[in-house]
Amino acid sequence: NAPADSLYPAGTIAMARAGGDAFSMGSQFFIAYSDSAIPTDAAGGYTVIGQVTSGLDELTGTIVAGGIEGGGTDGAPRIPTTITSITIE
Repeated sequence: NAPADSLYPAGTIAMARAGGDAFSMGSQFFIAYSDSAIPTDAAGGYTVIGQVTSGLDELTGTIVAGGIEGGGTDGAPRIPTTITSITIE
């Protein structure tokens, strides 16, 4: 159910995987913290599994503003982050 237009709106939660490997999905996911165009590759797009309904301002205002661990452009946040609860509806 990846977006046909490769656009992931802010707050989208999707399964992470190795580029080009449709079978590499496991327990990792990512949250699009801003509207993001993520191009499909040989394996397609990224499976959308949910949407952030509250707390996106905390994510963008604190965690994202803190940068990426190691100074990269993609990866774990520099500020230690724990998701303490989720609600599935």
